[in-house]
Amino acid sequence: MSETHEIASDRLRATVRAQGGELIALADGTGPVLWSGGPDWPRHAPVLFPIVGRLTEDRLIHEGRSYRLTQHGFARDSLFSWVERSAERAVLELRESPKTLAIYPFRFVLQMIYAVAGDTLSVTSRVSNPADVPLICGVGAHPAFLWPLAEGVAKEAHHLTFPQVEPGEGRGVEAGLLSGPIPLPFSGKELALDEGLFVNDAIVIPETANRSVRFAALDASGREKRALTVSWEGYKDLGIWSKPSGAPFLCIEPWYSMASPAGWQGEIADKPGILKLAPGESRDFVWRATL
Repeated sequence: MSETHEIASDRLRATVRAQGGELIALADGTGPVLWSGGPDWPRHAPVLFPIVGRLTEDRLIHEGRSYRLTQHGFARDSLFSWVERSAERAVLELRESPKTLAIYPFRFVLQMIYAVAGDTLSVTSRVSNPADVPLICGVGAHPAFLWPLAEGVAKEAHHLTFPQVEPGEGRGVEAGLLSGPIPLPFSGKELALDEGLFVNDAIVIPETANRSVRFAALDASGREKRALTVSWEGYKDLGIWSKPSGAPFLCIEPWYSMASPAGWQGEIADKPGILKLAPGESRDFVWRATL
């Protein structure tokens, strides 16, 4: 069975693959908008599950027992199975296995649902708990968009615009873990993009007030030369990240849960901001890219 599948509308096309259940290409009539992978970063839009970010010492503690679970979890490196493949929709699934239970002691069903309609791609992470005990996890998206987004536009001539001002503070990141509160580098609703923003890792916005952001490349007169909007539902936190070494992509990352606060080490059920699903419960986390 083919490892990849393409879905398309009259306005855009997307390719997903079974390895990682990952979106690996997204383009409209102008060309691609998703990072194609390469030496700077080999991924495209990895699925973050069953944790987002790092745990202190990469240790998950549950009912007094310690498990080694590394940054962003194992879904992004797992082989998903195909559930549905059609012209405009693809569904992939990952379930627990002896291998996952050895590092993450919970049963789960994770479906990745990709669909296109008009100028919008929607990506749904559907997390279900088939067990008779609570499922404790985090889930996140990590799509990397081309930066520069338009040919001939400098990276500094791009910005992110949010519908409303973020009223709270951000969190710093040190060695992959959350450090103390920091001021967000916004000017009102706008973030002017510069590689220097990411010298200390991601910009992290806990409990974000916004549910969408517009990523735009501006021409010499300040008008949009090319733009896309990322929106989300179900997620509560947001990360914005790129490598400060000149990597040509920008990641806009809706999350539910974040890395552990630096120095925090406790039961996973007590981790700040963690998701808990009751037995039999299922929840959808959706992000969309509108080109």
